[in-house]
Amino acid sequence: MTPLSRRGVLTSAAALAGTGAAALSSAAPAAASSGARDARRRKTVVFRDVRPFGARTPVDLTVVDGRITGGRAPEDAEVIDCDGRIALPSLVDAHIHPDKTTWGGDWVTRKPASGIADYVAQDVELFKSQSRPVGERAYGLMAHAVTRGTRAMRAHVDVAPAYDLAGVEGVDAARERLRHALDVQIVAFPQHGVIRTPGTAELLEEAARSGRIDLVGGIDPISFDHAMDEQLDLVFGLADRHGVGVDIHLHDRDEKGTKVLRAIIDRTRALSLRGKVTVSHVFCLPHLSDGELDRMAADLGDLDISLTTVAPNESLVLPIAKLRAHGVRVGLGSDGVRDAWSPFGNADMLHRTHILGWVTDVRLDDELADCYRVGAHGGSDVMGLDRADLEPGAPADFLLVRAECLPQVVVDMPQRDMVVHGGRVVARNGKLV
Repeated sequence: MTPLSRRGVLTSAAALAGTGAAALSSAAPAAASSGARDARRRKTVVFRDVRPFGARTPVDLTVVDGRITGGRAPEDAEVIDCDGRIALPSLVDAHIHPDKTTWGGDWVTRKPASGIADYVAQDVELFKSQSRPVGERAYGLMAHAVTRGTRAMRAHVDVAPAYDLAGVEGVDAARERLRHALDVQIVAFPQHGVIRTPGTAELLEEAARSGRIDLVGGIDPISFDHAMDEQLDLVFGLADRHGVGVDIHLHDRDEKGTKVLRAIIDRTRALSLRGKVTVSHVFCLPHLSDGELDRMAADLGDLDISLTTVAPNESLVLPIAKLRAHGVRVGLGSDGVRDAWSPFGNADMLHRTHILGWVTDVRLDDELADCYRVGAHGGSDVMGLDRADLEPGAPADFLLVRAECLPQVVVDMPQRDMVVHGGRVVARNGKLV
């Protein structure tokens, strides 16, 4: 395996771990002034005795109206003692399928499967066998993700005649229940194919009109749907008409994958959808030569087409450093969690950063910190969210753990003792507040 510093994540630990001295302020009372009186009318919380990014010296972190501030706290600010814990930016799950999960339910014995069509058929069987509705199962998984330090997720939700829009409605209901703790984007995902399954196109249109979704998806237009132009024209047409984004699953590892990627680039340019298109998995990219990868990445970066990876193994994880060198945004995600496809998965994005380090064979502290950067900021970039980097003005979305340093956190995956979203404690000791 090749170390991540040469083929993987872009930045150094210094770039991630800059403590942002201006962001870390004393909790000492401010002098009486009109500014202090204004601050008292706002919600101010001081997180006392924290070590941002594992800094040696604890500081106080001040939050006003859900944002980190460099100003001094008023006398009546709420104070939360953090007892020297490390503060780290909360994580973002850029690719997850919460509608499919059996999380929190009975064990499911899975059958052999070969190819997407088999998995799709087993998805339907599992859906019909569940006594709990999608909304309940999705909520359980999404709430669990919050307790593990996830601040946001992009949820791919199956849309097909077998389900109608039950998945979209269920995940949307779970999103509403967790709106105080989790930012969620919903993708209407045609897992059964857009063209090969009659009725799917109409459901995608209905989902886009409903206002419940943020993006419309697609899947392997050549190898699975066998209709590249028809699928892409339909999906991009929906996005253009309804003002939503695009996020397409692309699993092909050969020239079929690069052909589809080129077609996505062409349509993004033609419809002026710059910054609104994502391609997930993109297994063809790791197999390109350096020259081919540079040319493809340059086009992706020029059109601000983002990518996501779930770091499935060393040969299929995206070459993140090379992509980011061309300005390509790359996020990390969980994919499926205890569904018909796999018994594995836990929606814990700290665990996923650990997996990223594992499959790319990292050893150095800087490389481990880079893995965390992808989990914390890569998905923020893909979803168009402000980075929760603990700097002044940043969203007060962070987690608190006991550890010596950030690299150790990635390796040991300690309990998230406290999770803060928008300056509000939303989870403690693995439990939703």
